Amino acid sequence: MLFRKAKTKKAVVDQKPYHCMDTDVVMREFDVDIATGLSTSEAERRLTVYGPNEMRGGGRPSALKILFRQLANLMTVILIAAVAIAFAIKDWIEAGVVIGVIVFNTAIGFAQEFKAEKTMDSLRKMTSPTSRVLRSGHQIVVPTMDLVPGDIIYLESGDVVGADCRLFEIFNLETDEALLTGEALPIAKEPEPFDDPELPLGDRINLSFSSTTVTKGRAKGIVYATGMSSEVGKIAKKLMETNKSKKTPLQKALDRMSWLLLAIAVVSVLIVFGANKFNIENEVLLYAIGLAIATIPEGLIAVVTLTMSLGVSTLAKKRALVRRLVALESLGSVTNICSDKTGTLTQSKMVLVRAWLPKEGFFRVSGLGFEPVGEVTTKQQTESNHPAVDNQVNFAQDSPDNGCGKAAPIKASEETVTINQDNMSAPFRRIAQGAALCNMSEIRKDSETGDWYGIGDPTEIALQVFASKLSMGKPMLTNGENQWKLVCEFPFDSGIKRMSVVARNMRTDEHIIFLKGATERVVPCCTGRQHGESVTDITPDELQAYLDPQIQEMGRDGLRVLSIAFRHLTTAEKGLDMNKTNREEVEIGMTFLGLVGIYDPPRPESFPSVMECYRAGIQVTMLTGDHPHTAAAIARQVGILQDDDGDGDETTKEKGDHQALNLGPLVMAAREFDRMTDEEIDQLPELPRVIARCSPDTKVKIIEALHRRDGMVVMSGDGVNDSPSLKLADVGIAMGLTGSDVAKQASEVILTDDNFATIVRAIREGRRVFINIQRFCCVLISGNVAELVCLLLGLAFRDNLGETVFPLSPVAILVNNLLTGTPPAMALGVEKAWPTIMDEPPRSPSSGLFTWEVQGDIMFFGFGIGLLSIANFWLVMNGFGDGHMGEGCNREYSDSCDLVFRARGTVFATLTLAILLHAYNCRRLRGPMWNWNMVKRFHENKFLLAGVVAGTILCIICIYVPGLNTKVLKMKGISWEWGIVLITLLIFLIMSELYKFAKRKLLKPLSVATEEQGRLQRIWTENTLASSAGGFGK
Repeated sequence: MLFRKAKTKKAVVDQKPYHCMDTDVVMREFDVDIATGLSTSEAERRLTVYGPNEMRGGGRPSALKILFRQLANLMTVILIAAVAIAFAIKDWIEAGVVIGVIVFNTAIGFAQEFKAEKTMDSLRKMTSPTSRVLRSGHQIVVPTMDLVPGDIIYLESGDVVGADCRLFEIFNLETDEALLTGEALPIAKEPEPFDDPELPLGDRINLSFSSTTVTKGRAKGIVYATGMSSEVGKIAKKLMETNKSKKTPLQKALDRMSWLLLAIAVVSVLIVFGANKFNIENEVLLYAIGLAIATIPEGLIAVVTLTMSLGVSTLAKKRALVRRLVALESLGSVTNICSDKTGTLTQSKMVLVRAWLPKEGFFRVSGLGFEPVGEVTTKQQTESNHPAVDNQVNFAQDSPDNGCGKAAPIKASEETVTINQDNMSAPFRRIAQGAALCNMSEIRKDSETGDWYGIGDPTEIALQVFASKLSMGKPMLTNGENQWKLVCEFPFDSGIKRMSVVARNMRTDEHIIFLKGATERVVPCCTGRQHGESVTDITPDELQAYLDPQIQEMGRDGLRVLSIAFRHLTTAEKGLDMNKTNREEVEIGMTFLGLVGIYDPPRPESFPSVMECYRAGIQVTMLTGDHPHTAAAIARQVGILQDDDGDGDETTKEKGDHQALNLGPLVMAAREFDRMTDEEIDQLPELPRVIARCSPDTKVKIIEALHRRDGMVVMSGDGVNDSPSLKLADVGIAMGLTGSDVAKQASEVILTDDNFATIVRAIREGRRVFINIQRFCCVLISGNVAELVCLLLGLAFRDNLGETVFPLSPVAILVNNLLTGTPPAMALGVEKAWPTIMDEPPRSPSSGLFTWEVQGDIMFFGFGIGLLSIANFWLVMNGFGDGHMGEGCNREYSDSCDLVFRARGTVFATLTLAILLHAYNCRRLRGPMWNWNMVKRFHENKFLLAGVVAGTILCIICIYVPGLNTKVLKMKGISWEWGIVLITLLIFLIMSELYKFAKRKLLKPLSVATEEQGRLQRIWTENTLASSAGGFGK
C-alpha cells in the first residue's frame, strides 16, 4: 500500500485532496478498516514515523540574547560612553542620571520583546488533551498527541477535534470553525465528496479540522493529518517563517542620528584640542568633555520610550492594548487596514431584521442584540382620497398582484404602521408563533449585569428575540393563558436543512406542525401558500419562482433567508403518537407562511469609523470567511463599498441558493484571487476591497500585494487562521474578546472591545505619538546644535595669556543641557493631538523621522539660537565692555574676570531661555505660535508650561545664588544685560515666525495625497455633506 511505502515523516497529502475522495478511497490510502481501526502495534509504528501530534517550533529565546540585543543598541553604547566621560570628570550626578536612563530603556525593551515570543507555546496549548479512537476493534481514549494518520476518531458535541479528519457516519454534526476559517456560524457537515480540488477551506464540509469545536451532533472520521501537517500546523510553520526582527524606520533614524552625533562629538573634541594647540590642560579637557556630552542628547531614548509608553497607556484607556512599543510608530503611517468582518465591523450577534409574507409584503424589525426590545413596522398603502386611516392593519382586502408577489402600483399614499398584538394579522401571528415554538434556543437576562444573552444556535436565538419583541416568545406562549404545549420535535438535520415541531394549543385543542429551514428544503414540503386570510394551492416549482425575487432582494442586503410553514394535523393524525411517526410522513402538505431575513448587523460606529479612515486617506479592505454576497452587503453598509461600486458583470451563486449577486472587480472570492499570479495582481488598477471565503494564504497574499504597492498595512483578526497575516502585517491587531491565544501572541495590538472604531483611534494615537517625537527631537537636537555652535565659536575668544576663554564653563554646559533637554522634550511628548491630525494623508514610511524639513528646522533654530547667544557674549565683552578678557578665567573668579563672568551669565540666560521658548515653537512646526490666539492656548499643555516656568526659575537661581554662580558655574549675576537677553529673545521669536511663514508659502503641504488617497478623502467629504442633511451613517 502507498502508506506502507512511506519512509519519512512526510504526511500523505500529495495525492488527490481528501475532500475529493470517497471514504473507501481514504480507507485504502491509509490501509485501515473502519470496523476495527488500527491495531495497537500499527499505531505505535506510525507514531514513530510521523511523530507526536503536536506543534513543534523554535521555543522560547534565551533571556541573555534578548538582553544583549537591547544593550547592543547604538544609542545605548553612546550613553555608556557618556557615563564613562561623566565619571572621568567626577560628575556623579550626571553619571547616575545616564545610568538610570540605560537601565530604564533596557528593562522596558527586554520586557516587551520577551513577552512577544510565546506564539508556539500558545499553539501547543490549543490541542485537545484526549481523543476517542477505535483501535483493534475497541473504542479507547488516548492522549491527543498520540493520534496518527489512519486512526478512526469519534466526535460528539463539546469535543475539541484532535486532528484533521475525513468524516463519515455523520449525524447532525456541526463544528465551530471561526478561529480557523472565520465563518461566523457553526458549519453543518456532510459526508459526500466534492469535485473541486481548490474548494475553500470553509466549504470542505466533509472534513473536520484540528482544534475546532463540535457544537452539535456526532460523527466518525479518518485522521489524515496530524501535528505540523494539519491546517493548524501549517499556520504554525508560517508563524515560524515570518520574521519581524528588522528595525523600524524610527529605530533606523535614531541609529543614523546616533552615529552622526558621535562623529560630531569626536570632531568637536578635536576642534577644542586644536584651538588650544593640543596643550591639553585639565580645564581644556573638561571643556572638551562637556562639549561632547552637550552634543549627545542622552535623554532622547528615555523620552522616546516614555512618550510611547504614555501612548500605550492612553490607548489602554481607549480599549487597545499595545504589546510592542514600535507598533505606535507604524500606526502613524498606516495606509491600509485589512479588517475581519465578524465581530469587528459587525456585532457578532445574529439579528432578524426583516420578514416577508405573501400579499402583506415586507416588515422591518428594529432593535439590535439579544435584548427583546424593538418595533416591527410595515408600509400600509391607503388610497389618497380616503378620509381616514384605521389603526387596524387590514390585509383581507385583495389588491392587484403582478404575479411576483408585489402589488401593482395604484394611486395611493404610504403610512408606516407599527405591528402589535391588537393590529396583527392572523398570518403574521402564525409566523411569530412558528419562530418561537419551532425553536430550541433561550434568551435570558443576567441578574447581576442586566445584559441579555442567548443560549443555543445563533439563528434560533435571532428568531426567539424577534418573537419576544412581539410579546410572543416561547416562554410567553407555553405558559399562562396561551397554554401551547410541544408534543413532538423533529430536530434540525444538516442533511435536509430543516426542523419541525408539533404544538398543541391547550385552550382550542389545535394541533399545528410548524416547519422552518432553508427555503429550498421547505418549499418541496408545501402545497399551498398563505395569501392574506386565505390559502391558495400552489406547486413547489411555482412557489419557488414566486419567492425568488424576494429572496434576491433580501440577499442583496446580505441577509440569510429562512422560510417558515405550517399545517393543522388531521383528526386521524391527532390520535397518533407523533414521536413514533416518520418525519417524511409529517412534513408534507404544508402551507407556506413567509420568509425571514437574519444577519450579523454592522456596529453603529463602523460607518463613521470607515469614513474617518477615508478622511485620513486610509483604504479599508474586508477579508472575511463569509460568502461574497453577505460580505458585499455589509461592506456597502459600513462604507467600504460605495453605491456606485461593484457594477461589474461577475456573478456569484452559492450552492443551494436560488439567487445571484452581481459583483464588480472590487469584490472577489478568495479562490479567484488565489489563482492570480503576483504579476496579474500588480497589474490590477485597484486591489479588491472585499475578499470573501478567505484562507490564511489569501490574507498573506493580499498583504504582500499591498506591500509591493508601498502600503503600510494593519491586519485585524481573531482566529488561528489569522496568525500568519498578523505577523506579516506592519501592525497586527488581535481581538481581545473572541481572539485566540495564538492570534494575540502573533499581534502587536489587542483590542479589548473587538471594535473597528478602536483601530481608528489607535491610528490617531499613533499619528500623535510620531508627531510628538518629531517635535521633541527638534527641541532636543536644536538645543544641542545651539550649544555646539555657541561653544565652538567661543573658542575664538582669548585672554591676555593667549588662552581660550570659554563662553560657558563645563559645569554650566551640563546644567544648561539638563534644564533645556529632557523636561521640555517630555512635555512635548504628551502634547495632545491637534484637530486636523486626521485631515492629512498618511506620511510616507520612507520619509522617516528626520525629514528634510525637520533637518532644516534643527539647523535653522540651532544655528539661530547659537549665533544669538555668542553674539550676546561679544556684545557684553566688546560692544558694551572694554574687551578685557582677564587671566585664568576658566579656572576661578578674579576681579579681572568680572566682565567675562557677566558675559557668561548673559550667554547662559540667552541660551537657556531661547531653547525653552523654542519648545513652544515646536508645538506647531509650521503654524504660527506667537500670535495672541495661540498664546492664549499656552495652558493647554500644562507640563510644558510648568517645564518652561521651572526652567526659567532655575536659570535665575543659577545666575544669582552666591557661590553656586561664581565657584561652580563660573559666571556672575547680571543686571542691565537682561535688556540684551530680552531683545535677543524678541528677535528670536520674530525670526521664528518669519521662518514659518516662509515655509507655509514656499514648501508643499506636509503630506501630499496620492491619487487614491485623494479619492478616499473626497468620499469622506461627500458623506459628511450628506450626513449634515440626512444623518450620519447608512
